[in-house]
Amino acid sequence: MSEQMNTAMSLRGEEGEPQEAPALWLRVAGHDWLAPFVLLLVCLCLYLPGLTSVPPLDRDEPRFAQASKQMMETDNYVSIHFQDLARNKKPIGIYWLQVGAAKLLGYDGAAPIWVYRLPSVIGAIVAVLLTYWTARAFLREQASFLAALLVAFALILNAEAHLAKTDAVLLACVMLAQGGLARVWLAQQRSALWAPALIFWVGLALGVLIKGPIILLVCGLTVLSLSLWEKRFVWLGGLAPVTGLVLFLAIVSPWLVAIYIETDGTFFKDALGGDLWAKVGSGQESHGAPPLTHLLVSLVIFWPIPSFFLLGFKEIWRAVNSTYSRFLLCWLIPSWLVFELVSTKLPHYTLPMMPVLALLTAGVMVKPLDARAGVYLRYFSAFLLWLVPLGIFFAVLAAPLWLELWPSPPAAVLCGLSVIVAVSAGRKLVAGEFVSVVPAAGLSALLMFVGFWVFAAPAKSPIWVSSRLVEAVDGVPGCESKEVAAAGFHEPSLVFLQGTQLKLLGAEEAARFLAADQQQATAATGACKVALVEGRQLPRFDAEAHRLGLEPAVHPRVSGLNINGGKKLQVHVFSTGGAAQ
Repeated sequence: MSEQMNTAMSLRGEEGEPQEAPALWLRVAGHDWLAPFVLLLVCLCLYLPGLTSVPPLDRDEPRFAQASKQMMETDNYVSIHFQDLARNKKPIGIYWLQVGAAKLLGYDGAAPIWVYRLPSVIGAIVAVLLTYWTARAFLREQASFLAALLVAFALILNAEAHLAKTDAVLLACVMLAQGGLARVWLAQQRSALWAPALIFWVGLALGVLIKGPIILLVCGLTVLSLSLWEKRFVWLGGLAPVTGLVLFLAIVSPWLVAIYIETDGTFFKDALGGDLWAKVGSGQESHGAPPLTHLLVSLVIFWPIPSFFLLGFKEIWRAVNSTYSRFLLCWLIPSWLVFELVSTKLPHYTLPMMPVLALLTAGVMVKPLDARAGVYLRYFSAFLLWLVPLGIFFAVLAAPLWLELWPSPPAAVLCGLSVIVAVSAGRKLVAGEFVSVVPAAGLSALLMFVGFWVFAAPAKSPIWVSSRLVEAVDGVPGCESKEVAAAGFHEPSLVFLQGTQLKLLGAEEAARFLAADQQQATAATGACKVALVEGRQLPRFDAEAHRLGLEPAVHPRVSGLNINGGKKLQVHVFSTGGAAQ
């Protein structure tokens, strides 16, 4: 039997190191036949609350959703557009999934934002289940269950599950590919190991269709690092490289060829030469940051994993030369270094490496404590466990006051309870307990996420400017049909909510838009034109309206806070035409 298989058996508890007797809850819930169902239930409780109640969150989410909506409106499922602008940034995968969700539920282009979020929810759930499956290549069932639970609780994955974007689905693809790769690596055989090898190539292909070369970077660096570490390449035969590459190309190539023909190659020029290279070479869209930023940010966004990881670091370090640790470190370190060196840094970039920390931690959680951490490290771990619930609780109280609102009582109560549970869990960490903290961390996460997504976020009406503007447009009286233009406030959420035909204009153009054909827009036709003019554009709009002799109807303005940049704004609503004019 190979050295890798011997090590895997030891980690599974079949021989070798002593294992701590699991708690009753862990023995029951972590059993192989029950664990997937428990994980599914946990994920549904964490990811579904607030899915339907939070409006589109600018800017990436409504861009994805709007592009998917336009595919259904135009019956063009190859090219990607945001209004008339080609969106040559991400591949087609996430758009097809969002379109599929809308069509399966019978909505088509009229689907609300929560429908476009469903692929992210499913992606997050699948990522958690595949974390369990990946861990089972190395670990006992209870340790694998703990790893998957930690991933399910993670702050960043919960956020991505609530947004109609690529990253939760990408994580599922990474876990599928890496789980297959782990099994091929453990086998260390020259001949093809067909089932895990094909799983690897399918996961790789799906990941490319979701977010382009990111999965190639993560999985490719893992394969290269493993081979260089042990100076052995014969195990690559287990990946069935020829057949796998053919399968990969069969999945990926049809759309790549179609989009090349559709855009005459412009998609690849923009996606690779523009979007990707701009992120590598400079801080795109003001998201530049120095190296080690991801490391510091991960202490918060990977909550609660860092607390457990630091407490178990001593044992993790002792096992650094095991096959299990070797595979995970080759997955974690090279890709992390690349993301630290890339100029553009956004929190979700390191999401494909987040499960590695959970897997490393779970491998030592079921071992005897053996004074694995000093008292100061225990207090710091407890502090990290308190930090996020405290921060969310403070935001739930302070943000409404800043917006001149009262805090949501249910949100304050739930998030306050989350802090109490986290403090109790932190005390257990300080006392040297480990596994018993996991249920408390899960309860703290549930209280915090429900309080935030269900009550706190929807109640912050000043930041949901687009939703209120659509309500203002709907409230313009005497209109059977409306043409709408916006000047100064061009957020993608407004396009998604108001409709693809929304015109994004300058101030003078908005005045000319209202003035055009206003004499034909009579009460008999009931046709209206509505202009939404942001306050800083108002002087130019008024000057052009005066020059044109335009006297539009004035409706109540909408005040709020632009979540992008944090600037207060006032949007004035004008109309012409309609029965009320």
